[in-house]
Amino acid sequence: MNCRECSEFLADYVSGELDPAVLAIFEHHLKLCPNCVTYVEQYSQTILASRAAFGDDAIADEDLPEELIRAILAARQG
Repeated sequence: MNCRECSEFLADYVSGELDPAVLAIFEHHLKLCPNCVTYVEQYSQTILASRAAFGDDAIADEDLPEELIRAILAARQG
């Protein structure tokens, strides 16, 4: 798994919904990639901040348009 693939599984990883086989590969990548560890931490903190600011009615990851998620990830790698 590379960093780009890692980002594709991020929402499922944070929500605990990754298939066990994919989870093992994802976590192996995290052991080797400190940049992705930082990204996962920032992603998780953003979710927590969103929930704190907007309560449980905050937008869920699955409600976000895929194009928006890709644009954010592309800008981050920019």
